[in-house]
Amino acid sequence: MRRFSIAVACIAALVLAGFAGAILSGHLKSGSTTTTTTSHVSLSTTTSTVVHSSVKVLVANGTQEANAAGHFTQQLQQQGWSLSSPVNATATASSTAVYYAPGQQAAAALVASELGVPASAVQPLSATVPVPTTTGLDVVVVIGPDLAGQGFRPRPSRPDRAISGRSARLRPPAR
Repeated sequence: MRRFSIAVACIAALVLAGFAGAILSGHLKSGSTTTTTTSHVSLSTTTSTVVHSSVKVLVANGTQEANAAGHFTQQLQQQGWSLSSPVNATATASSTAVYYAPGQQAAAALVASELGVPASAVQPLSATVPVPTTTGLDVVVVIGPDLAGQGFRPRPSRPDRAISGRSARLRPPAR
């Protein structure tokens, strides 16, 4: 009887091992199959450097805001652009627009960016641009109320003299 018990135990162990192996082998197969896909995308970018001083820019005031064109002309001059004297636009602008001559789209986009004007405002130069003349210009900025309405203040001509009077004395807060 002892032999019979050992034989039954061995058969039961084999059946159990076979059953467990079948279950685990299906699980292990699905978990161990790994597919790796590698793709390589090559991006080609063209970077052009715009030399600010080589681009002739005109700023026109298309608003009723006094000195708007002068303010933004000065701002662009400080950034190294070559500027014509500011003018008043021949018509009122509903929003700021930046126009470019052929081959000057990158320069116009950079001017727009530096002024905080959206890229959608950059357009090709045409005969309908509201300025007296576009001859010899690469970029024309027509200031609209969106840009002029930002509440700019004229910069002092001598920053070292902008603050006058005695220096204020700070007092500790009252207790």
